[in-house]
Amino acid sequence: MPLTLPLRRRSMAAGGAALAALLLSACGADPKPAAPAVPEVSVLTLRASNVPLNIELPGRTTPFLLAEVRARVDGIVQERRFVEGADVRKGQPLYQIDPAPYRTALASAEAQLQRAQATLRSNAALLGRNRVLVRENAVSKQEFDNAEAAQLEAAAEVAAAKAALENARINLGYTNVLAPITGRSSVSAVTQGAYVQGGSATLMTTIQQLDPMYVDLQQSSSEGLALRREIAAGRIRMDGANAAKVVLKLEDGSTYSANGTLEYNGVTVDPATGSVTLRARFPNPENLLLPGMFVRASVSQGVRQDVMRVPVPAVTRTPQGSATVMLVGADNKAVLRPVRTGALVDGHWLISEGLKDGERVIVSGVQKLKPGSVVKVRAENAANPAAPASPAAPAAATAAAAANRGAQQG
Repeated sequence: MPLTLPLRRRSMAAGGAALAALLLSACGADPKPAAPAVPEVSVLTLRASNVPLNIELPGRTTPFLLAEVRARVDGIVQERRFVEGADVRKGQPLYQIDPAPYRTALASAEAQLQRAQATLRSNAALLGRNRVLVRENAVSKQEFDNAEAAQLEAAAEVAAAKAALENARINLGYTNVLAPITGRSSVSAVTQGAYVQGGSATLMTTIQQLDPMYVDLQQSSSEGLALRREIAAGRIRMDGANAAKVVLKLEDGSTYSANGTLEYNGVTVDPATGSVTLRARFPNPENLLLPGMFVRASVSQGVRQDVMRVPVPAVTRTPQGSATVMLVGADNKAVLRPVRTGALVDGHWLISEGLKDGERVIVSGVQKLKPGSVVKVRAENAANPAAPASPAAPAAATAAAAANRGAQQG
């Protein structure tokens, strides 16, 4: 028994020494660090091309023709001869104002004309006799002059009576109120029995021609100034067909079936809003467009020549606001390049300075890269500025990328 205990103690001591030696050996080792993973990126190979420029502007619809039907004579409205809100034709009777006083005035003017004409005939006969007698000295020269003056006065009276007769006839015609244009009538502002006045031009109703329809758009003066400078510098070419094309979006977000044409480009800046007015004309055979509707229009404003298109995610901004992109160099190293951005078209920046044809710009994973980092190109696409993606294309591309990631993870 005394011999067994020392032996167990020596065995435990030897095991502890061996464990301590193993721990010291592990702490003193120098393990080799693992190599960092090379980031994978997607790039886009740039190709310069011509890009149509479109700008979306807010606006409101305006009738092609607008006529306010107003009273031109005084009187009582005897009858309304149209249906409110219905289409009317030019020359169609709308109202009847009491014509009795104007018929009386017309008859009086006719009588005045007959009286003036009788006086003229009498004075003309007297002048003819005096003309013969004055040659024979049978009447004085003064009497002849008086007869000639009376004849001229009578002729003037006839002319005045004819004018008064025509005025009475016109006023009588004004009692039958006619539609001045063809279009859609609105609510009648007067009823049967109402008294209207020609002096104050009482408003009776309005008529609007809805086909075609105008759309008045508002463009900031700064955008218009930049466009004119680009055109003057030759960087933008105005294409007749493209420049006139206007695509309209309605209040519910749908696109109007017919395209419009740009007819007027404003030259006066509104000091309150700092904008100018552009007017487009749209066919409206089904009267879908109504006056006063709020719409948005995409207006073609020329073609940008030899420009690079870079997706929005590929462009980053410095704290000072300068635009930069990350490129893949020939040695597969990331290169930071300052660029100058222009218009934003279909989710792409138009780069006017800083990039060359054939360079590869990184479109994904830019935030995790530093200049000089070695990268691995995961996907490479050729840019096609001549055929901009439709609004549905980014969503489809995102869905395809998500499906691809899910397949890789599975």
